Amino acid sequence: MTTKRKRVWFITGASKGLGYAYTRAALEAGDQVVAVARAISPLDPLKDQYPDSLLPLMLDVRNRESVFAVIQAAKEHFGRLDIVVNNAGTMTLGMVEELSESDARDLMETNFFGALWVSQAVMPHLREQGSGHIIQISSIGALVSGPMSGMYSASKFALEGLSEALAREAASFGIKLTMVEPGGYWTEMYNALRLSHPIEAYGPLREELAKQYAEGSVDSDPQLAAQALMKLVDSEDPPLRLILGSMVFDAAIHSYEERIATWKSWEPVSRAAEKGIPAPEGYGE
Repeated sequence: MTTKRKRVWFITGASKGLGYAYTRAALEAGDQVVAVARAISPLDPLKDQYPDSLLPLMLDVRNRESVFAVIQAAKEHFGRLDIVVNNAGTMTLGMVEELSESDARDLMETNFFGALWVSQAVMPHLREQGSGHIIQISSIGALVSGPMSGMYSASKFALEGLSEALAREAASFGIKLTMVEPGGYWTEMYNALRLSHPIEAYGPLREELAKQYAEGSVDSDPQLAAQALMKLVDSEDPPLRLILGSMVFDAAIHSYEERIATWKSWEPVSRAAEKGIPAPEGYGE
């Protein structure tokens, strides 16, 4: 008989919402978790229940130096890192024209740069041990964007562009990477989301969007996302991308079918725009 080794998780944004659900699911599975957030007091009940398996640490992922220091402390505490979940995120909604510089930079600092710093900080440890699984919590917004979500989607599009490259770079060291694209879940993000300063001209569109949201939104219990994540990390061959939710799954398929149809309809123009020729004289000098 063999004893299953406890895996060590590093989860950002772990004190609430999906991050809290992931943390609890990992602990219930018998694993060890380094749970980081800017405020860690909400993790006290889990710490009381799992005093030896849970290490809560304060961290603002926007601070690159702090990210590296905390990940080093996590590695020293548990001896290794197996699953890294970049979950910390924020949301500001607004028409592209309405967004302030602060709105745009705040979204990128957390959703993109925060995940970048964590990814950079964990890679040396994962490379050294020749294993690991990085999970980037992206969004359906990285596949389908729309009015008021432009900047949020931009941060997630950027994360996925980075992560697709990182997945290939990391694979040669035995490290896996998955981008998880959730739909709607009842989390504190809705209460914490910010709105840009509205421009009156967008009033009718804003009202139409509110009506569509009221009639068609379907959100779920975060525990369902946690259950899906556990299946993902237990897989020997995890996918590069994993969509969470039926509604968003259908939306993603429909969006990409439309893209393919458009590409094909413009195929002659696309192909005519390419014809290899020798380098122009003096090119590259």
